[in-house]
Amino acid sequence: MEGADGAGEPGRRRQFGCASFNQDSTSLALGTRSGYQLFSLTSVEKLDCIHESANTPDVYIVERLFSSSLVVVVSAAMPQRMNIYHFKKGTEICNYSYPSSILSVKLNRQRLVVFLEESIYVHNIKDMKLLKTLLDTPSNPSGLCALSTNQSSSYLAYPGSVTSGDIVVHDTNSLSTVVTIPAHDSPLAALAFNASATKLASASEKGTVIRVFSVPEGERLFEFRRGMKRYVNISSLSFSLDAQFLCASSNTETVHIFKLEQLGASAEDEAATWTAYMGKMFSAASSYLPGPVSGMMSQDRAFATVHLLSSGQRNVCTLVTIQRLLRLLVATADGQLFIYNVDPQDGGECQLAYKHRLVGVDDETHSEEMKSEGGQLTQETHSFPSYAETAALPASGHATATLTGYSEDGGAKQGDVIPEHEFAVGPVCLDDENKFPPVSNQKC
Repeated sequence: MEGADGAGEPGRRRQFGCASFNQDSTSLALGTRSGYQLFSLTSVEKLDCIHESANTPDVYIVERLFSSSLVVVVSAAMPQRMNIYHFKKGTEICNYSYPSSILSVKLNRQRLVVFLEESIYVHNIKDMKLLKTLLDTPSNPSGLCALSTNQSSSYLAYPGSVTSGDIVVHDTNSLSTVVTIPAHDSPLAALAFNASATKLASASEKGTVIRVFSVPEGERLFEFRRGMKRYVNISSLSFSLDAQFLCASSNTETVHIFKLEQLGASAEDEAATWTAYMGKMFSAASSYLPGPVSGMMSQDRAFATVHLLSSGQRNVCTLVTIQRLLRLLVATADGQLFIYNVDPQDGGECQLAYKHRLVGVDDETHSEEMKSEGGQLTQETHSFPSYAETAALPASGHATATLTGYSEDGGAKQGDVIPEHEFAVGPVCLDDENKFPPVSNQKC
Protein backbone atom coordinates (compact mmCIF):
# COMPACT_ATOMS: atom_id res chain seq x y z
CA MET A 1 0.00 0.00 0.00
CA GLU A 2 1.58 3.22 -1.17
CA GLY A 3 0.43 6.80 -1.43
CA ALA A 4 -0.48 6.86 2.23
CA ASP A 5 -1.15 9.82 4.47
CA GLY A 6 0.61 12.90 3.16
CA ALA A 7 2.24 11.22 0.17
CA GLY A 8 2.73 13.50 -2.77
CA GLU A 9 2.01 16.70 -0.81
CA PRO A 10 4.87 19.23 -1.01
CA GLY A 11 6.35 20.25 2.32
CA ARG A 12 4.65 17.46 4.24
CA ARG A 13 6.41 14.27 5.28
CA ARG A 14 4.57 10.98 5.29
CA GLN A 15 3.85 9.52 8.65
CA PHE A 16 2.64 6.26 7.15
CA GLY A 17 4.16 5.09 3.86
CA CYS A 18 3.16 1.48 3.24
CA ALA A 19 1.78 -1.68 4.80
CA SER A 20 2.13 -5.31 3.75
CA PHE A 21 1.20 -8.68 5.17
CA ASN A 22 3.79 -11.42 4.92
CA GLN A 23 3.21 -14.48 2.72
CA ASP A 24 1.06 -16.38 5.25
CA SER A 25 -0.46 -13.28 6.91
CA THR A 26 1.10 -14.01 10.29
CA SER A 27 2.77 -10.61 10.49
CA LEU A 28 2.27 -7.04 9.30
CA ALA A 29 5.08 -4.80 8.05
CA LEU A 30 4.65 -1.05 8.25
CA GLY A 31 6.79 1.60 6.55
CA THR A 32 6.87 5.04 8.15
CA ARG A 33 8.64 8.37 7.71
CA SER A 34 11.33 7.31 10.20
CA GLY A 35 11.77 3.61 9.45
CA TYR A 36 9.67 0.45 9.61
CA GLN A 37 7.87 -1.75 12.13
CA LEU A 38 6.94 -5.45 12.21
CA PHE A 39 3.87 -6.68 14.09
CA SER A 40 2.85 -10.21 15.02
CA LEU A 41 -0.72 -11.21 14.10
CA THR A 42 -1.33 -14.11 16.47
CA SER A 43 -3.92 -12.40 18.67
CA VAL A 44 -6.98 -10.25 18.03
CA GLU A 45 -6.83 -8.10 21.14
CA LYS A 46 -3.06 -7.63 21.36
CA LEU A 47 -0.79 -6.43 18.57
CA ASP A 48 2.85 -7.15 19.42
CA CYS A 49 5.54 -5.00 17.77
CA ILE A 50 8.33 -7.54 17.27
CA HIS A 51 10.77 -5.11 15.68
CA GLU A 52 11.13 -1.40 15.04
CA SER A 53 13.85 0.33 13.03
CA ALA A 54 14.34 4.10 12.93
CA ASN A 55 17.46 4.10 10.75
CA THR A 56 15.83 4.44 7.31
CA PRO A 57 13.69 7.48 6.45
CA ASP A 58 10.53 7.43 4.35
CA VAL A 59 10.19 3.69 3.81
CA TYR A 60 7.72 2.98 1.02
CA ILE A 61 8.42 -0.74 0.52
CA VAL A 62 8.93 -3.25 3.33
CA GLU A 63 8.50 -7.01 2.84
CA ARG A 64 9.21 -9.82 5.29
CA LEU A 65 9.97 -13.41 4.23
CA PHE A 66 7.40 -15.51 6.09
CA SER A 67 8.37 -15.59 9.80
CA SER A 68 12.11 -15.38 9.19
CA SER A 69 14.38 -12.51 10.15
CA LEU A 70 14.87 -11.43 6.52
CA VAL A 71 13.31 -8.07 5.61
CA VAL A 72 13.51 -6.12 2.34
CA VAL A 73 13.35 -2.32 2.62
CA VAL A 74 13.26 0.49 0.03
CA SER A 75 13.39 4.14 1.06
CA ALA A 76 12.15 7.21 -0.81
CA ALA A 77 15.51 8.78 0.03
CA MET A 78 17.20 6.19 -2.23
CA PRO A 79 14.40 4.73 -4.38
CA GLN A 80 16.80 2.88 -6.70
CA ARG A 81 18.38 0.84 -3.90
CA MET A 82 17.01 -2.24 -2.18
CA ASN A 83 18.38 -3.16 1.26
CA ILE A 84 18.02 -6.64 2.75
CA TYR A 85 18.36 -6.89 6.54
CA HIS A 86 18.61 -9.51 9.23
CA PHE A 87 16.42 -7.54 11.60
CA LYS A 88 17.01 -9.69 14.68
CA LYS A 89 20.79 -9.17 14.43
CA GLY A 90 20.44 -5.60 13.24
CA THR A 91 22.76 -6.29 10.30
CA GLU A 92 22.51 -5.72 6.57
CA ILE A 93 22.72 -8.87 4.47
CA CYS A 94 23.19 -7.04 1.17
CA ASN A 95 22.00 -4.13 -0.95
CA TYR A 96 21.36 -3.81 -4.66
CA SER A 97 20.93 -0.76 -6.89
CA TYR A 98 18.89 -0.60 -10.10
CA PRO A 99 18.72 1.76 -13.11
CA SER A 100 15.48 3.44 -11.99
CA SER A 101 13.13 3.65 -9.02
CA ILE A 102 11.97 0.38 -7.47
CA LEU A 103 8.18 0.13 -7.59
CA SER A 104 7.62 -3.18 -5.82
CA VAL A 105 9.47 -6.18 -4.42
CA LYS A 106 8.06 -9.69 -3.99
CA LEU A 107 9.72 -12.69 -2.40
CA ASN A 108 9.13 -16.34 -1.60
CA ARG A 109 11.38 -19.16 -0.47
CA GLN A 110 12.98 -19.52 -3.90
CA ARG A 111 12.99 -16.11 -5.54
CA LEU A 112 13.18 -12.37 -4.91
CA VAL A 113 11.68 -10.27 -7.73
CA VAL A 114 12.21 -6.52 -8.19
CA PHE A 115 9.88 -4.46 -10.39
CA LEU A 116 10.84 -1.27 -12.16
CA GLU A 117 8.44 0.55 -14.47
CA GLU A 118 9.58 -1.26 -17.62
CA SER A 119 11.77 -4.11 -16.40
CA ILE A 120 11.75 -7.04 -13.94
CA TYR A 121 14.73 -8.57 -12.10
CA VAL A 122 14.53 -12.17 -10.83
CA HIS A 123 17.04 -13.13 -8.12
CA ASN A 124 17.79 -16.45 -6.47
CA ILE A 125 17.01 -15.63 -2.85
CA LYS A 126 19.63 -17.99 -1.39
CA ASP A 127 22.60 -16.06 -2.75
CA MET A 128 20.90 -13.09 -4.50
CA LYS A 129 22.33 -14.17 -7.87
CA LEU A 130 20.55 -12.40 -10.72
CA LEU A 131 18.88 -15.21 -12.68
CA LYS A 132 16.96 -13.28 -15.30
CA THR A 133 16.12 -9.77 -16.41
CA LEU A 134 12.89 -9.13 -18.27
CA LEU A 135 13.46 -5.93 -20.25
CA ASP A 136 10.99 -3.76 -22.16
CA THR A 137 7.97 -5.08 -20.33
CA PRO A 138 4.75 -3.04 -20.74
CA SER A 139 4.85 0.15 -18.71
CA ASN A 140 3.79 -0.67 -15.15
CA PRO A 141 3.99 2.61 -13.17
CA SER A 142 2.30 1.16 -10.11
CA GLY A 143 4.57 -1.91 -9.94
CA LEU A 144 1.52 -4.20 -10.03
CA CYS A 145 2.52 -7.85 -9.67
CA ALA A 146 1.95 -11.06 -7.72
CA LEU A 147 4.35 -13.85 -6.76
CA SER A 148 3.11 -17.24 -5.59
CA THR A 149 4.37 -18.63 -2.29
CA ASN A 150 4.01 -22.37 -2.91
CA GLN A 151 7.10 -24.49 -2.22
CA SER A 152 7.10 -26.31 -5.56
CA SER A 153 5.63 -23.63 -7.85
CA SER A 154 7.00 -20.13 -8.11
CA TYR A 155 4.79 -18.21 -10.53
CA LEU A 156 5.02 -14.50 -11.24
CA ALA A 157 2.08 -12.52 -12.64
CA TYR A 158 2.30 -9.04 -14.11
CA PRO A 159 0.47 -6.86 -16.67
CA GLY A 160 1.01 -7.81 -20.30
CA SER A 161 -0.50 -4.66 -21.81
CA VAL A 162 -1.03 -0.98 -21.05
CA THR A 163 -4.37 -0.85 -22.87
CA SER A 164 -6.05 -4.11 -21.86
CA GLY A 165 -6.14 -6.49 -18.92
CA ASP A 166 -3.77 -9.18 -20.18
CA ILE A 167 -1.87 -11.11 -17.49
CA VAL A 168 1.53 -12.67 -18.14
CA VAL A 169 2.26 -15.69 -15.93
CA HIS A 170 5.99 -16.44 -15.70
CA ASP A 171 7.56 -19.49 -14.05
CA THR A 172 10.51 -18.16 -12.04
CA ASN A 173 11.87 -21.68 -11.52
CA SER A 174 12.16 -22.58 -15.21
CA LEU A 175 12.54 -18.87 -16.11
CA SER A 176 9.97 -19.12 -18.89
CA THR A 177 6.56 -17.66 -19.65
CA VAL A 178 3.76 -20.12 -18.95
CA VAL A 179 0.65 -18.41 -20.29
CA THR A 180 -0.80 -15.02 -21.18
CA ILE A 181 -4.38 -14.61 -19.95
CA PRO A 182 -6.78 -12.11 -21.60
CA ALA A 183 -8.40 -11.40 -18.25
CA HIS A 184 -10.12 -8.00 -18.74
CA ASP A 185 -10.88 -5.40 -21.37
CA SER A 186 -9.46 -2.60 -19.20
CA PRO A 187 -5.93 -2.40 -17.74
CA LEU A 188 -5.23 -4.39 -14.58
CA ALA A 189 -5.52 -2.96 -11.07
CA ALA A 190 -4.97 -5.94 -8.74
CA LEU A 191 -3.53 -9.49 -8.80
CA ALA A 192 -3.24 -12.30 -6.23
CA PHE A 193 -2.30 -16.00 -6.18
CA ASN A 194 -3.74 -18.49 -3.73
CA ALA A 195 -1.37 -20.32 -1.38
CA SER A 196 -1.08 -23.45 -3.54
CA ALA A 197 -0.45 -21.42 -6.73
CA THR A 198 -3.36 -23.07 -8.52
CA LYS A 199 -5.57 -19.97 -8.75
CA LEU A 200 -4.97 -16.37 -9.79
CA ALA A 201 -7.42 -13.55 -9.03
CA SER A 202 -7.53 -10.30 -10.99
CA ALA A 203 -9.39 -7.01 -11.20
CA SER A 204 -9.28 -4.22 -13.76
CA GLU A 205 -9.20 -0.46 -13.37
CA LYS A 206 -12.99 -0.37 -13.71
CA GLY A 207 -13.24 -2.38 -10.50
CA THR A 208 -16.65 -3.89 -11.22
CA VAL A 209 -15.67 -7.51 -11.97
CA ILE A 210 -13.19 -9.83 -10.23
CA ARG A 211 -12.14 -12.99 -12.05
CA VAL A 212 -10.32 -16.12 -10.91
CA PHE A 213 -8.28 -18.25 -13.30
CA SER A 214 -6.64 -21.66 -13.04
CA VAL A 215 -2.84 -21.80 -12.99
CA PRO A 216 -0.99 -22.71 -15.12
CA GLU A 217 -3.80 -23.35 -17.63
CA GLY A 218 -5.26 -19.84 -17.53
CA GLU A 219 -8.89 -21.00 -17.70
CA ARG A 220 -11.57 -18.85 -16.10
CA LEU A 221 -12.97 -20.52 -12.98
CA PHE A 222 -15.02 -17.80 -11.26
CA GLU A 223 -16.39 -14.36 -11.98
CA PHE A 224 -17.64 -12.09 -9.21
CA ARG A 225 -19.33 -8.72 -9.48
CA ARG A 226 -18.22 -6.18 -6.92
CA GLY A 227 -20.86 -3.68 -8.03
CA MET A 228 -22.48 -2.06 -11.04
CA LYS A 229 -23.26 1.46 -9.79
CA ARG A 230 -19.79 2.96 -10.05
CA TYR A 231 -16.21 2.30 -11.02
CA VAL A 232 -13.78 1.95 -8.11
CA ASN A 233 -10.06 1.48 -7.59
CA ILE A 234 -9.52 -2.02 -6.22
CA SER A 235 -6.31 -1.85 -4.21
CA SER A 236 -6.05 -5.33 -2.71
CA LEU A 237 -7.05 -8.94 -3.42
CA SER A 238 -6.29 -11.86 -1.10
CA PHE A 239 -7.29 -15.53 -0.84
CA SER A 240 -7.87 -17.35 2.42
CA LEU A 241 -5.30 -20.07 3.11
CA ASP A 242 -7.68 -22.82 1.92
CA ALA A 243 -8.72 -20.75 -1.14
CA GLN A 244 -12.39 -21.01 -0.21
CA PHE A 245 -12.71 -17.24 0.13
CA LEU A 246 -11.39 -14.19 -1.70
CA CYS A 247 -11.47 -10.67 -0.28
CA ALA A 248 -11.29 -7.42 -2.23
CA SER A 249 -10.84 -3.89 -0.92
CA SER A 250 -10.99 -0.59 -2.78
CA ASN A 251 -11.18 3.16 -2.27
CA THR A 252 -14.80 2.80 -1.14
CA GLU A 253 -15.98 1.99 2.36
CA THR A 254 -16.95 -1.59 1.44
CA VAL A 255 -14.74 -4.67 1.52
CA HIS A 256 -16.20 -7.70 -0.28
CA ILE A 257 -15.61 -11.37 0.52
CA PHE A 258 -16.48 -13.91 -2.18
CA LYS A 259 -16.92 -17.62 -1.70
CA LEU A 260 -15.30 -19.91 -4.26
CA GLU A 261 -17.57 -22.90 -4.57
CA GLN A 262 -18.50 -24.92 -7.62
CA LEU A 263 -21.97 -26.42 -7.92
CA GLY A 264 -21.83 -30.21 -7.92
CA ALA A 265 -22.67 -32.34 -10.91
CA SER A 266 -25.78 -33.78 -9.25
CA ALA A 267 -28.59 -32.25 -7.27
CA GLU A 268 -27.27 -33.92 -4.12
CA ASP A 269 -24.12 -31.86 -4.36
CA GLU A 270 -25.92 -28.55 -4.74
CA ALA A 271 -27.20 -26.34 -1.96
CA ALA A 272 -30.97 -26.73 -1.65
CA THR A 273 -31.64 -23.05 -1.16
CA TRP A 274 -33.70 -20.39 -2.87
CA THR A 275 -30.46 -18.67 -3.93
CA ALA A 276 -29.18 -21.86 -5.58
CA TYR A 277 -32.52 -22.39 -7.31
CA MET A 278 -32.59 -18.84 -8.64
CA GLY A 279 -28.98 -19.18 -9.74
CA LYS A 280 -29.86 -22.20 -11.87
CA MET A 281 -32.85 -20.39 -13.35
CA PHE A 282 -30.73 -17.35 -14.23
CA SER A 283 -28.09 -19.61 -15.73
CA ALA A 284 -30.66 -21.32 -17.92
CA ALA A 285 -32.22 -18.02 -18.97
CA SER A 286 -28.86 -16.41 -19.76
CA SER A 287 -28.42 -18.57 -22.85
CA TYR A 288 -31.33 -16.73 -24.48
CA LEU A 289 -30.19 -13.21 -23.58
CA PRO A 290 -27.68 -10.77 -25.13
CA GLY A 291 -24.07 -11.19 -24.00
CA PRO A 292 -23.82 -8.16 -21.65
CA VAL A 293 -27.06 -9.06 -19.86
CA SER A 294 -26.12 -12.73 -19.70
CA GLY A 295 -22.75 -11.86 -18.21
CA MET A 296 -24.25 -9.77 -15.42
CA MET A 297 -26.72 -12.52 -14.53
CA SER A 298 -24.08 -15.24 -14.33
CA GLN A 299 -21.83 -13.38 -11.90
CA ASP A 300 -21.97 -14.20 -8.20
CA ARG A 301 -22.44 -11.53 -5.54
CA ALA A 302 -20.41 -11.11 -2.38
CA PHE A 303 -20.76 -13.80 0.27
CA ALA A 304 -19.87 -11.36 3.06
CA THR A 305 -19.13 -7.65 3.36
CA VAL A 306 -17.48 -5.14 5.66
CA HIS A 307 -18.28 -1.45 5.85
CA LEU A 308 -15.26 0.55 6.95
CA LEU A 309 -15.65 3.69 9.03
CA SER A 310 -14.31 5.85 6.20
CA SER A 311 -13.66 5.71 2.47
CA GLY A 312 -11.38 7.28 -0.11
CA GLN A 313 -8.06 5.98 1.27
CA ARG A 314 -5.86 3.12 0.17
CA ASN A 315 -5.80 -0.06 2.21
CA VAL A 316 -4.63 -3.65 2.11
CA CYS A 317 -6.68 -6.65 3.21
CA THR A 318 -6.15 -10.32 4.00
CA LEU A 319 -8.04 -13.35 5.29
CA VAL A 320 -6.40 -15.37 8.05
CA THR A 321 -7.31 -17.70 10.89
CA ILE A 322 -6.49 -16.16 14.28
CA GLN A 323 -7.35 -17.98 17.50
CA ARG A 324 -9.14 -20.67 15.47
CA LEU A 325 -11.58 -18.29 13.77
CA LEU A 326 -11.54 -16.81 10.29
CA ARG A 327 -10.79 -13.08 10.35
CA LEU A 328 -10.63 -10.30 7.81
CA LEU A 329 -7.78 -7.85 8.45
CA VAL A 330 -7.73 -4.40 6.84
CA ALA A 331 -4.76 -2.03 7.28
CA THR A 332 -5.70 1.50 6.23
CA ALA A 333 -3.62 4.44 5.03
CA ASP A 334 -4.38 6.48 8.16
CA GLY A 335 -2.45 3.96 10.26
CA GLN A 336 -5.15 1.66 11.61
CA LEU A 337 -5.64 -2.10 11.56
CA PHE A 338 -9.23 -3.37 11.65
CA ILE A 339 -9.96 -7.00 12.55
CA TYR A 340 -13.37 -8.42 11.61
CA ASN A 341 -15.00 -11.76 12.37
CA VAL A 342 -16.09 -13.71 9.29
CA ASP A 343 -18.87 -16.29 9.46
CA PRO A 344 -17.75 -19.01 7.00
CA GLN A 345 -21.18 -20.66 7.03
CA ASP A 346 -23.65 -17.82 6.59
CA GLY A 347 -21.52 -14.85 5.51
CA GLY A 348 -23.38 -11.55 5.66
CA GLU A 349 -22.14 -8.39 7.35
CA CYS A 350 -18.90 -9.04 9.22
CA GLN A 351 -18.61 -7.71 12.74
CA LEU A 352 -15.75 -5.53 13.95
CA ALA A 353 -13.86 -7.41 16.65
CA TYR A 354 -11.03 -4.99 17.33
CA LYS A 355 -9.19 -2.03 15.89
CA HIS A 356 -5.58 -1.08 16.52
CA ARG A 357 -3.90 2.28 16.01
CA LEU A 358 -0.56 1.53 14.34
CA VAL A 359 0.97 5.01 14.12
CA GLY A 360 0.27 8.56 15.18
CA VAL A 361 -0.53 8.05 18.87
CA ASP A 362 1.32 7.37 22.10
CA ASP A 363 1.97 3.81 23.21
CA GLU A 364 -0.63 4.13 25.97
CA THR A 365 -3.35 4.50 23.36
CA HIS A 366 -1.78 2.23 20.75
CA SER A 367 -4.84 -0.04 20.61
CA GLU A 368 -8.50 0.80 20.89
CA GLU A 369 -11.21 -1.71 21.67
CA MET A 370 -14.77 -1.38 20.39
CA LYS A 371 -16.98 -2.37 23.36
CA SER A 372 -20.63 -2.18 24.26
CA GLU A 373 -21.87 -1.66 27.81
CA GLY A 374 -21.82 -5.39 28.39
CA GLY A 375 -18.20 -5.65 27.32
CA GLN A 376 -18.95 -7.66 24.17
CA LEU A 377 -17.17 -6.78 20.95
CA THR A 378 -19.53 -5.05 18.56
CA GLN A 379 -19.54 -3.03 15.39
CA GLU A 380 -20.81 0.50 15.66
CA THR A 381 -23.58 0.05 13.11
CA HIS A 382 -24.74 -3.48 14.05
CA SER A 383 -25.62 -5.25 17.28
CA PHE A 384 -26.38 -8.81 16.18
CA PRO A 385 -24.20 -11.64 17.64
CA SER A 386 -21.00 -12.33 15.76
CA TYR A 387 -19.84 -15.72 14.51
CA ALA A 388 -17.07 -15.62 17.11
CA GLU A 389 -19.64 -15.27 19.87
CA THR A 390 -21.83 -18.12 18.63
CA ALA A 391 -19.15 -20.56 17.41
CA ALA A 392 -16.59 -20.88 20.15
CA LEU A 393 -15.12 -18.32 21.75
CA PRO A 394 20.18 7.59 -7.92
CA ALA A 395 22.29 4.61 -8.08
CA SER A 396 25.48 3.49 -9.77
CA GLY A 397 23.90 0.39 -11.22
CA HIS A 398 26.32 -1.80 -9.26
CA ALA A 399 25.24 -4.22 -6.60
CA THR A 400 27.15 -4.71 -3.40
CA ALA A 401 26.67 -7.46 -0.89
CA THR A 402 27.81 -8.34 2.58
CA LEU A 403 26.36 -11.80 3.04
CA THR A 404 26.29 -12.38 6.77
CA GLY A 405 23.63 -15.06 6.87
CA TYR A 406 20.26 -15.03 8.59
CA SER A 407 18.32 -17.46 10.68
CA GLU A 408 14.97 -17.95 12.35
CA ASP A 409 16.29 -17.49 15.87
CA GLY A 410 18.68 -14.62 15.07
CA GLY A 411 21.78 -16.30 16.47
CA ALA A 412 24.88 -14.26 17.25
CA LYS A 413 27.36 -16.09 15.03
CA GLN A 414 28.06 -15.50 11.38
CA GLY A 415 27.40 -18.43 9.12
CA ASP A 416 24.02 -19.28 10.60
CA VAL A 417 22.26 -21.94 8.59
CA ILE A 418 19.02 -20.87 6.99
CA PRO A 419 16.27 -23.05 8.47
CA GLU A 420 15.24 -25.87 6.18
CA HIS A 421 11.60 -24.77 6.19
CA GLU A 422 12.56 -21.37 4.76
CA PHE A 423 13.41 -22.81 1.35
CA ALA A 424 12.30 -25.59 -0.93
CA VAL A 425 15.78 -27.12 -0.64
CA GLY A 426 18.00 -26.59 2.37
CA PRO A 427 19.90 -26.02 4.49
CA VAL A 428 22.16 -23.37 2.91
CA CYS A 429 24.68 -20.92 4.34
CA LEU A 430 24.39 -17.43 2.93
CA ASP A 431 27.97 -16.57 3.88
CA ASP A 432 29.61 -19.86 2.97
CA GLU A 433 32.02 -18.44 0.41
CA ASN A 434 32.87 -21.86 -0.99
CA LYS A 435 29.28 -22.49 -1.95
CA PHE A 436 27.81 -19.03 -2.45
CA PRO A 437 30.57 -16.42 -2.83
CA PRO A 438 29.55 -12.84 -1.98
CA VAL A 439 28.41 -10.81 -4.95
CA SER A 440 30.21 -7.56 -5.75
CA ASN A 441 29.95 -4.94 -8.47
CA GLN A 442 27.12 -6.72 -10.23
CA LYS A 443 25.04 -4.58 -12.55
CA CYS A 444 21.29 -4.88 -12.37
